[in-house]
Amino acid sequence: MTKWGIAHIYASYNNIIITLTDLTGAETVAKATGGMVVKAAKDEASPYAAMKAAEKVADAAKEKGIDSIHVRVRAPGGNRSQSPGPGAQAAIRGLARAGLRIGRIEDVTPVPHDGTKPKGGRRGRRV
Repeated sequence: MTKWGIAHIYASYNNIIITLTDLTGAETVAKATGGMVVKAAKDEASPYAAMKAAEKVADAAKEKGIDSIHVRVRAPGGNRSQSPGPGAQAAIRGLARAGLRIGRIEDVTPVPHDGTKPKGGRRGRRV
């Protein structure tokens, strides 16, 4: 019998956080971040860090007997970036490569229904 879990992947351009929960989402089984697996702060959001974090979570999942997962990908959202960072795809690939069966992949980025004004002023961030 397959035991299911949910992998919540929060991927910004500064870090990646992977949390594995049971199907209700209430009980956390395992958690790993980009900062836990790489030394340099600039590499926290990299695909490499995402892969390593995913491997860590997958090992913990197998220990608990979870062999199939649904994936929920989230970008910062709100009045910040709507697109997930560079580590999102790598994290999913890492989970799959570690031997977990993947069910559904969904995007759960929060979308504002006209909330607060994004930072950067009237003419945006000028680079």
